[in-house]
Amino acid sequence: MSIYDFEVKDGDGNPVSLSQYKDKVLLIVNSATKCGFTPQYTELNEIYSEFNEKGFEILDFPCNQFGGQAPGTTEEITEVCRSKWLVPYTIFDKIDVNGENADPLFEFLKNEQPFTDIKGKGATALKLMLKAKDRHYKDSNDIKWNFTKFLVDRQGNVVRRFEPTEDLGDVKKAIEELL
Repeated sequence: MSIYDFEVKDGDGNPVSLSQYKDKVLLIVNSATKCGFTPQYTELNEIYSEFNEKGFEILDFPCNQFGGQAPGTTEEITEVCRSKWLVPYTIFDKIDVNGENADPLFEFLKNEQPFTDIKGKGATALKLMLKAKDRHYKDSNDIKWNFTKFLVDRQGNVVRRFEPTEDLGDVKKAIEELL
């Protein structure tokens, strides 16, 4: 099985085969519009603008599972992303990334790139918050919070997982290496 075997829904609920992204480098993100990490949209936009013409895409999946920080419909979320954050890339249908209703794509991503640790600026605070909610949070591959990112190479291999606190400069370097 590869990333290209999955079908997701676009912002209007229409099916989209990920096979249309063959030969592209992908960054798949679970996002939220009312999160402390939401300002990452600015840097993600810059990365997208710099690399899109070289075969790079960002696939954005809103998710309301973390603190209710992605309220509203997919249409409302998309409007906020476009008007406030000037997001130019595709925003897909709102999904769950963990639990019994987790989207199969994210189940695949988590299996391909398991959770290892939270690092980077703000890691200590995020770890403390997660530990307060679940002292065994480290024991699963679940997505821990909004703006977890998965990097996919041109062959559809999931090559890296970035937790929300990791420096986007490191994400950018990893993308550059694949392009």
